[in-house]
Amino acid sequence: MEQLLVPMICKIDKVIQETPDVRTYRLKFKEEGLMEKFNWMPGQFVEFSLLGSGECTFCIASSVTRKGYFDCSIKRAGVVTADIHTLLDEGDEVGIRGPYGNWFPLDDIKGKNLLFVGGGIGLAPLRSLIQYCIDNRNDYKDFTILYGARTSADMCYKEEIKEWQENKSLKVILTIDRPEESWTSNVGVVPKILEEVVKPEIANTKVITCGPPIMIKYTIQSLLKLGFADKDIITTLEMKMQCGLGKCGRCNIGSTYVCKDGPVFTNEQLKKLPDEF
Repeated sequence: MEQLLVPMICKIDKVIQETPDVRTYRLKFKEEGLMEKFNWMPGQFVEFSLLGSGECTFCIASSVTRKGYFDCSIKRAGVVTADIHTLLDEGDEVGIRGPYGNWFPLDDIKGKNLLFVGGGIGLAPLRSLIQYCIDNRNDYKDFTILYGARTSADMCYKEEIKEWQENKSLKVILTIDRPEESWTSNVGVVPKILEEVVKPEIANTKVITCGPPIMIKYTIQSLLKLGFADKDIITTLEMKMQCGLGKCGRCNIGSTYVCKDGPVFTNEQLKKLPDEF
């Protein structure tokens, strides 16, 4: 289902304060029957609008396998996101357009070992695929999640991470950038932990990564150093999008529009883009 210009009205069912500057908004369509028709794939995004403030793109941070709602996790980073954090609460209404964009290659990763590498709010788009794969666990082999943040307070989805840690079919590795007195897990930036702690198996493994641009850059370098092929490294570039329709030109990289041709790309595809990327 796709609405190009006219937002559909959603009601905020639940607000979860993930970190001091990240909130997850659980949304349900106001019009009866729309929720059942709203189908998305892991990696797709929506346009989220607040009347009088503006509109922003956010990934759908939950899986279509979790019925009756969808989540958007929003980091307070600018004027519109500040208004979303300040003005919106449970029971309020927002506009939603979409879903837009391509999605993670579900057919290609089926039957493979999966390694998810996330940083900060970059876990949001990965979460949609992680949930999807957990709900179809028999379709995948080894399943590892490496997640890092600047501090323990900056980690999103803390309660869900506890559920992942309790799931014996998953391996969860956490890290923060600098030591904290009560922190008992890894300390170090994500690429360092990837190389020194995770030491992933290369054969038959697909890596899906998202985080701050600098983290993605050095994570990909580490993966290539470890021996991964470009086609087996998958990421998403949603942070470059604005209108979602390829009209504003904000997300173009040469002739490629992130919103229309992405936001999901393999590193093999990224290497073909102009040097400006």
